[in-house]
Amino acid sequence: MNKKILIVTSEFPPQPGGIGDHAYNMALHLSKAAYDVSVIADQRSLDGKEEADFDTTLPFKMLRVAITSPRFKMYIKRLRFLRKAISSADVVIASGKFSLWSVAILGRQRSTANLAVIHGSEVNFTNILLKTSINWALQRFVKIIAVSQFTKSLIPATIQEKTVVIPNGFNSDKWLIETTIDIELKGIPKLITVGHVSERKGQQEVIKLLPNLVKRYPDIAYHCVGLPTEQEACVLLAKQLGVADHVFFHGRVSNAVLKSALMTSDVFVMLSTITTTGDVEGFGIALLEANALGVPTIGAKGCGIEDAIQEGKSGSLVTLGDEVAFEAALERLVTSKAMYAETTKAWANQHDWDVIIKKYIEELEQLIINVK
Repeated sequence: MNKKILIVTSEFPPQPGGIGDHAYNMALHLSKAAYDVSVIADQRSLDGKEEADFDTTLPFKMLRVAITSPRFKMYIKRLRFLRKAISSADVVIASGKFSLWSVAILGRQRSTANLAVIHGSEVNFTNILLKTSINWALQRFVKIIAVSQFTKSLIPATIQEKTVVIPNGFNSDKWLIETTIDIELKGIPKLITVGHVSERKGQQEVIKLLPNLVKRYPDIAYHCVGLPTEQEACVLLAKQLGVADHVFFHGRVSNAVLKSALMTSDVFVMLSTITTTGDVEGFGIALLEANALGVPTIGAKGCGIEDAIQEGKSGSLVTLGDEVAFEAALERLVTSKAMYAETTKAWANQHDWDVIIKKYIEELEQLIINVK
């Protein structure tokens, strides 16, 4: 009989999000490896149609918790789903804040093996109550997987002892699509960031560098692709710095449009910052997606991006606010474009989910043996 894996996650496609992308690929590749996979996740669109259409394409069982008002009813429904599903699972995998809490509470009531996947922000709260509650939950898991060395460093040393690092994976199938000409990027060179326009993703940090970069590259352009969460603040900053003509926003786009945008870009940039609430970049899957198309990256030190960039091969790491280092990195990547077109792809291939899932399977099988 195929072993049953239950994944409980706070995010899941078709809506965007790194935790959801990770959970989807983990479920997909475990299913391909002949595991009986079920996933519990919340509905996030108002009418649920987008999720319903997407779920019909999945090769595994999907349990969606419908949006309910007041919100606490939704939490209760999710716990009921979990209580029922957990009874027949060989391993329960929790990913995301509420998932960690709920599996920690219900998972230890049975002999089911449980495993937590931690990404970054959920283990870096500045709120003491939240941080304490997450650490309490993690103590109740048999095994923990961190997506980066940085993420592992955020948890107490006693919990680190049962934690292994498995880097985020990239699904190469994502780019097995035709490109589209629906998007045209201006600029020489063209910089791009893919992700929510937000403090954490660091679009404002890139805009702050543009006044100096324009002196060296008068036709430079910075393109932002992703949900316009804090776009107004970025537009205002660009105007204040006199670089509004060099900054472009494209919103959320299809994978075909995204592929076209990345392939015509020169450098992918993610200068992530840690917010006042502790929101932090735990790895940065988008960097690998760019690398897979031959696009080099520049990322910020001091977060999980350090694990996502191979210095001198896939891109460069810089300290936030260091204009000299950023300009030197950009110059190096732009002038060595042909070399990086090959080395970036090699780095991405090391993180293909076909490779990464083998590491998860090794941990899962050992976990099942140990719990029995």
